Amino acid sequence: MSKRKNSLKDEILSYLLVAFGSLLFAVGDVMFVNPYHLAPGGVYGLANVFNALWGWKISVAGVCMDIPLLIIGTLILGPRFGIKTIVSVVLIPVFTYILESTWGYAPLIHDGAFFSSDAQSALYFMDGETKHFFMPDFFLNTVVAGLIYGVAIGVIFRAGATSGGSDIISMIIHKYTKISLGVLVLIVDSCISLTTLIAFQDIRLPIYSVILIFIESKIIDLVVEGVTTYKTVFIITDKIEEVKNFILNDLERGGTCFSGQGLYQGHERKMIYVTLGRTDLVKLKANLRHLDPNAFVNVIESSEIMGFGFKALPEE
Repeated sequence: MSKRKNSLKDEILSYLLVAFGSLLFAVGDVMFVNPYHLAPGGVYGLANVFNALWGWKISVAGVCMDIPLLIIGTLILGPRFGIKTIVSVVLIPVFTYILESTWGYAPLIHDGAFFSSDAQSALYFMDGETKHFFMPDFFLNTVVAGLIYGVAIGVIFRAGATSGGSDIISMIIHKYTKISLGVLVLIVDSCISLTTLIAFQDIRLPIYSVILIFIESKIIDLVVEGVTTYKTVFIITDKIEEVKNFILNDLERGGTCFSGQGLYQGHERKMIYVTLGRTDLVKLKANLRHLDPNAFVNVIESSEIMGFGFKALPEE
């Protein structure tokens, strides 16, 4: 019974996270990305360009692209997107529409007063039929927008959903071309970012859009995987007992011991495999010189560690 209650709580929490991430995404898009005519990939990046060129509402343009993509993706790739992704695809345009209708498209960050007469160094946002100029602060706005986007999408990912959009295009192309999904996502998002150069003839816009994508990706990693970093260490040593005892007793970590044969001389060697946090790795490296100055050590960055002593394995 308690397991079922915990499962229900986790499910409710995940939907609340989807709602919060969708709201945050809408805030980032309407208040930070759109006023600066940026297009950091995705259907909402394209929707921002349509809004600036023809006055289309971001929410309407976004949902008109997202829903057909979701349907096409389901038909081609199968029902892999799940209810939470559908909820996210619905909530993002809903929150975006509310913000468009109440806040409008005014930037939250700008350098100087609105209604600048110097149109050459100013950007604009539309209020009905009226065009308002403002002095942009590109760098600060890009950093803040990247942080907001990263947290928003990271929270949605942690809840077990996606934001749909251009990722579906990448998945479909990947199915038929077998090109790396990461490469395809980068190509699709870069093409969307380049539309700002074509639409506004301003080289700054795609550059800042790419910077935003970079910041966003780093924040997504932090939100999804956390700030704790782990290193996987392979140690080849003749002082196997000394090194093993240090890991077990001083670091209080487990590991695995292998036997192997050297390629050059053909001698049998012992190798220890162990995963450590950053602090423990520093201690290990500091003491290995005394334990075995001839040890061979290979340290590998580990993006995710699951199992006893680390993150729990995911439940079905």
